[in-house]
Amino acid sequence: MKILVIGGGGREHALVWKLRQSPLVEKLWCAPGNGGISQHAECVPVDVADNAALIALGERLRPDLTVVGPELPLVNGIVDEFYERSLRIFGPGQRASELEGSKIFAKEFMERHKIPTAKAYGMYDSVVEAYGAVCAVEFPVVIKADGLCAGKGVLVAENPDEATHFLGRLMEKREFGEAGARVVIEQCLQGEELTYIVLTDGETALPMVPTQDHKRVFDGNQGPNTGGMGAYSCDELLDPALEEQIRKSIVEPTIQGLAKEGRHYHGFLYFGLMLTPDGPRVLEFNCRMGDPECQAVVMRMDFDLAEGALAAIEGRLAEFKLAWKPGASVCVVLTSAGYPGEFEKGMKLTGRIDFPDDPNRAIFHAGTRREGGDYYTTGGRVLGATARADSLVHAIQGAYDICSEITFDKCHFRTDIGMKGIGRSASRAR
Repeated sequence: MKILVIGGGGREHALVWKLRQSPLVEKLWCAPGNGGISQHAECVPVDVADNAALIALGERLRPDLTVVGPELPLVNGIVDEFYERSLRIFGPGQRASELEGSKIFAKEFMERHKIPTAKAYGMYDSVVEAYGAVCAVEFPVVIKADGLCAGKGVLVAENPDEATHFLGRLMEKREFGEAGARVVIEQCLQGEELTYIVLTDGETALPMVPTQDHKRVFDGNQGPNTGGMGAYSCDELLDPALEEQIRKSIVEPTIQGLAKEGRHYHGFLYFGLMLTPDGPRVLEFNCRMGDPECQAVVMRMDFDLAEGALAAIEGRLAEFKLAWKPGASVCVVLTSAGYPGEFEKGMKLTGRIDFPDDPNRAIFHAGTRREGGDYYTTGGRVLGATARADSLVHAIQGAYDICSEITFDKCHFRTDIGMKGIGRSASRAR
């Protein structure tokens, strides 16, 4: 098979890394890719926001399969466009991708299909009405931009001043363009967050191993939200009884609801959950793998990802079996200082760049470019140091050992990724 992967971040590097291990795969392209991905695939320059350019690329390369990494092409309808041209592509169509493309749609979808979520105080396209609403609610509250904001369009507001300031940024200053023209204001749920991702063909849903993301930029979950500073996976994250509850009350109604509404879905479906004292609640949907959750998940995959993608496209997941490596995996994201705000680019990477042919260690590049044998930073999230081991303690140690082997000027990373999980594992052992 010849496979095209669309995207250029850490998630896409992880997907390319795993796909390259498949005996089915003869050729890999990645568009646009990045410096690290160029070690494993032929990178092709393209703007993932430009559907016409992606269509032209697909028609020129004629891949046997295209795998879409980021949300923007999915929300823009690239899957529908490829199918119209008889190009096989892995990912949900545009109508199904509304689950991520519009927070308002997702909220109304959950109400229609009785999927447990936070209470919505209201949905607003008028900043005046939104200002009025936050004067009459109990704090803290959650404010969400309706559209795609690269993981930065949500705020947990602790007081009216924080709420009105964020609303002003979204709805008046339009810092995120039209994505912030409408907002959802909802109850702030208390509990622990969990990422639950499934591979689905629209009928069968096969679960990935559970993961937990770390959104805040500083240790101890301090500072502003980011696209994700790290993630870990271990089986202790989710006991079987709770997983069954998630499947029955959330996953199955979602898959069935999409089918009832004629929203064809095959691909990865991401459930961002809050585990509250009253049970699991949906915080958000993503119509693709998470980033950096993907990096932790692929490190534990013990099945052929190319075969899995084909089974989803062809409606054969009921007969497809997933297998997972035991233990745990951890991804620590190395960022440019200043992220998620302003940061400098062009810093040269020094030290180790990758771990060729090591199934348990990888450096997934997120924001790098390659010049000859040298690599330079191009983004806020630069690298994902990722390791798997027989225990969470050893996986954490492995990831931070990688961090010590590579650096760049003004590098920043959290030092507590996965640490909460150690306490959980110890508690369950007692």
